[in-house]
Amino acid sequence: MENSSDPLPTWHALPVEQTFSILKSSDDGLSSTEALARLSKHGPNHIEHGPRRGVLKILLRQLSDPLIYVLIAAGLIAALMGKVTDGVVVLTVVVINTLVGFAQEMRASKAIEALSSLMPQQATVTRDGDVTVVPAHELVPGDVLLLQPGDQVSADVRLFETNGLQVEEAMLTGESVPANKFEAPVKAEAVLGDRRSMAFGGTLVVAGTAKGIVIATGARTELGRISQLLSETVELETPLTRRLGHMARTITLGIVMVAVLIFIVGLLREYPLIHSALAAITLTVASTPEGLPAVITIASAIGVRRMALRKAIIRHLPAVETLGSITVICTDKTGTLTRNEMTVKALWTPTGTVAVTGTGYAPEGELHNNDDLAPAASAVATELLRAAVLCNDATLENDGGRWKIVGDPTEGALVVAARKAKLNEDELREAYVRLDEIPFNSERQFMVTLHTNAEGGQLVCIKGAPEVVAKLCPVIDDQSIEFDIVQGAAHSLAERGMRVLGIATAQVDTIPSLEDATWRRELRLLGLVGMVDPPREEATEAVRACQHAGIVVKMMTGDHPATARTIGALFGLFDGEGDGAQIVTGHQIETTSDANLVALVRKTHVFARVAPEHKLRLVTALQADGQVVAMTGDGVNDAPALKRAEIGVAMGISGTAVAKEAADMVLSDDNFASISAAVEEGRRVYDNLLKSLAFILPTSLGQAMIILVAVLFFPIVDGHLQMPIEPVQILWVNLVVAIALALPLAFEAREPDLMDRPPKPPDEPLIGPFLVFRTFLVGALMTMGAMSLFFYEYHSDLAAGIAPVLARSQTVAVTTIILFQCAYLLNCRSLTESAFRIGLFSNLYVYFGIAATLVLQLCFVYMPPLNALFHTHPLDATDWIAPTLVALAGLPVLSLEKHFWRRRSKSAHDAVETQREARRP
Repeated sequence: MENSSDPLPTWHALPVEQTFSILKSSDDGLSSTEALARLSKHGPNHIEHGPRRGVLKILLRQLSDPLIYVLIAAGLIAALMGKVTDGVVVLTVVVINTLVGFAQEMRASKAIEALSSLMPQQATVTRDGDVTVVPAHELVPGDVLLLQPGDQVSADVRLFETNGLQVEEAMLTGESVPANKFEAPVKAEAVLGDRRSMAFGGTLVVAGTAKGIVIATGARTELGRISQLLSETVELETPLTRRLGHMARTITLGIVMVAVLIFIVGLLREYPLIHSALAAITLTVASTPEGLPAVITIASAIGVRRMALRKAIIRHLPAVETLGSITVICTDKTGTLTRNEMTVKALWTPTGTVAVTGTGYAPEGELHNNDDLAPAASAVATELLRAAVLCNDATLENDGGRWKIVGDPTEGALVVAARKAKLNEDELREAYVRLDEIPFNSERQFMVTLHTNAEGGQLVCIKGAPEVVAKLCPVIDDQSIEFDIVQGAAHSLAERGMRVLGIATAQVDTIPSLEDATWRRELRLLGLVGMVDPPREEATEAVRACQHAGIVVKMMTGDHPATARTIGALFGLFDGEGDGAQIVTGHQIETTSDANLVALVRKTHVFARVAPEHKLRLVTALQADGQVVAMTGDGVNDAPALKRAEIGVAMGISGTAVAKEAADMVLSDDNFASISAAVEEGRRVYDNLLKSLAFILPTSLGQAMIILVAVLFFPIVDGHLQMPIEPVQILWVNLVVAIALALPLAFEAREPDLMDRPPKPPDEPLIGPFLVFRTFLVGALMTMGAMSLFFYEYHSDLAAGIAPVLARSQTVAVTTIILFQCAYLLNCRSLTESAFRIGLFSNLYVYFGIAATLVLQLCFVYMPPLNALFHTHPLDATDWIAPTLVALAGLPVLSLEKHFWRRRSKSAHDAVETQREARRP
């Protein structure tokens, strides 16, 4: 098989004769014998994909977490030492976490498999001089492929005979309208969207016919190149994954070091070996926040549900929190920022200019004259639209209250504009019956139709490229208007990002067909039509909201630079004059080094005529600049960049299966506003995750401190180390706290200033100075409270002769920890504000969690089966008073600590604002 890495000729720039010569073929195609030989050389015309990850490999990946290693070791050692219950409980936690992660990862990417499905099954070719149908995978370079409307192109072909060919290739180029194709070569440096002499595998023929010679199959096609990019693209760790990994390694190292220290201290204090080891295991279990993975997963799942309600469907759970760290959003134009509905916005006539109101395919709106000195403009505009509808094959349909176009989007826009002028296309076409037509041809660049008219004569209507139509017209409606004025008007509309068409008519006596060219002598230019793909109103506000939140929005589109400039200006993507207002094209990206591209992408926010590898390079350059990137897209060409970005965002309506499989998030409404909403939800989830960490970590640290104090200072009684809390009781605390108390924090509403904050720096650790201080402060308070009550209860029971003394004292210690955490939960509802300011009842799940925890603790204290399992003892009613007072005593201290950090944060914010003001001109 031929090596797919060999350099290829620039096929789109070669003359047809040279293409045939290189490929040793002709317009009669190949012989069957030659085709078979080439199939053996080049291989089948399909896109290969690598082996999928096995189930076992995915399952084992879930265990590659340092915290999990610690828990597995602790559970196994405990079981070997005879503490079977403790070991089973610890290992059960590991199994639950593993199964949750495994279920998520089984939704593996199928992007490359989806690419393979884009190639059609059959192809019409010329073999042995005859037209025949062959399996598409048997196509080889040199084959002559025949194309007609509705065909999916089976391979990359150099066109050599075209008749009005139009190809829908938005999946590769991002163009919002079908591309006109012709056989003439184009410039060698032309980017993919400008290679009009080519048709690419997987794209769709929407109009016209053509013949082309196959120049690339399989891995050498544009789809094959994208497949290669996709397979080579490395999925980066998300910021949250990196932060959690760093946190897990830090905590694990600390746990192991302290556990070894405890073991050594136990031996030095002449504890039996088994008790020294048990103390080390107990500390390990106490220090390990085993509920944390479950909290992260469930908090993310809650975020997934909330985002789905806001039209953002999350495919991979880590994407939820990563959205909160996004610093740059790279967005496509068509359908995301714009409506993907071509809309007529202006009609230029020789007597004046008429604006068309309304957006999209809805026919509501009207025409109104922009020039009071030209009252005849509206009448001419109506005549213009009548001709545009007659020289047109599109129709407008109401599909359940939503208007849609059947046919070419450009022609559909003309039909909608006519409706706004109170012209019904069905009535017009019935009144002016079509007799003949000359379809659009990329060489002619116009379409002509012949109709009967009401007066018994005939009407010729023509639409096409404005300069071509104007030159055909011997009569411009107002003789004082010259051709250069028409050309200037067309240029003016194009500069505003509009696609421009010229419209003309001719009233003629009866002619047999349009082949009788006498109609050309009567052509009269009616005017020009300017149309755009209008911006989404809600997307405009969403872009502003992202920019206000410190997120840079960059547009990367396959459209023409003039169109990109107009849309970029509408959305405020230009910083100002100079470099901040520049547009970079795909050709410039190709010729820029990696180092220079980083600087270029930093200061540029609008990119036009970009190809798949361009988007991938731009995303990689942004990441090299330290940015956390969200990339949106809907086409096959977007898949590699979607996979590379920290967050890949695919379009649910217009997106290809390839884009959706490569993405982390799918927008069900294809709207940029949904990205903004998802970012907001991502920040809320990340915020709530920090609150959960601030709640869970002090519990683990506090229990570890209790064990540390016990090993250092507690005596051995009857050969047993007196522990204030048993390993199995520690697991009870951790699981109750994680499930019943920590989870309600995931339901906290977003704080008011959430979208006013800048994004979190990608290298900022998850556990910052605030969280470290809070963890030690709360851990210390909880340790002092639990240990004080343990000592008090222990000595009181000894004095009173109550048995069993240790079980009752341990039960009091556990109850103190649980009640302390119930009170501390209220403080964690906001890390900076008072619970009164965020609303006492804005999250009722907090109170449900506290109630559930108290019920569980009552069972823990008073139910005999749980007494036997967890080595606890029932308490008297008065035994609950002291733990309750200790729990409440911590709240004033934590309120003062929160006030201190709030003042410090405000001072830092004011300093930043002062610096910003000083830099402003």
